[in-house]
Amino acid sequence: MKDNFSTQAAEYAIYRPKYPDNLYDFLFKLVTEKSAAWDCATGNGQVASVLAQHFQRVYATDISEKQLSQALPLPNVVYQVESSDQVNVPDQSFDLITVAQAIHWFNFDAFYSEVKRTLKPNGIVAVIGYGLMFIDKKVDQVIYKLYETILGKYWDSERRYIEEGYKTIPFPFEEITAPHFQIKTTWNFNQMIGYLNTWSSLQHYKKANDRNPLEYVMTELKEAWGDDAEKDVRFPVLLRVGK
Repeated sequence: MKDNFSTQAAEYAIYRPKYPDNLYDFLFKLVTEKSAAWDCATGNGQVASVLAQHFQRVYATDISEKQLSQALPLPNVVYQVESSDQVNVPDQSFDLITVAQAIHWFNFDAFYSEVKRTLKPNGIVAVIGYGLMFIDKKVDQVIYKLYETILGKYWDSERRYIEEGYKTIPFPFEEITAPHFQIKTTWNFNQMIGYLNTWSSLQHYKKANDRNPLEYVMTELKEAWGDDAEKDVRFPVLLRVGK
């Protein structure tokens, strides 16, 4: 599994968007018991901290120690440096298993084998993510220029799974039809720039060229943003749920 986010772990914790409450409400209604959950590839513990409010115990794993160092310590959450391929827990341990914005990096067969081993008979698995954000027509055009024209070849091949809405990932479970959700937030200009700096492709570009590619579009982004102090931002949520 690739680790594309340790370098920008602090920025990731600050600028990455949070999933909406109605998404969690939907998942929690599907779970018959709430004794234990596993948040795989937890990163800075964003999802784990929400699970901790509803489950007695949360096991949160990631391959990045730097990402885990940004997580909020909670009494009922165990953070562990472990791969998605193998976790050190007994069979049938979890009522809910979540993986957010990370499944595209996984060895699918190995992860799903662990899901089937560690999920309780009535347990739920939820694969969550989000696609490219929408702000407004002018800003979106410049961001897409950065995304596709400048950074196109610097995206890992796995990015295609996000572009395909997670519809093409293997999902060997009895699938539950899920509603469509959106992440809705509000950003100022600096928050948008902070988020763009967390992109793995941008970090690949910087490493290859010793330059931040945002320099090429910064003037255009400022002009497109205009005089607004803040703008509404929307991310389409990607979701596969099964048992």
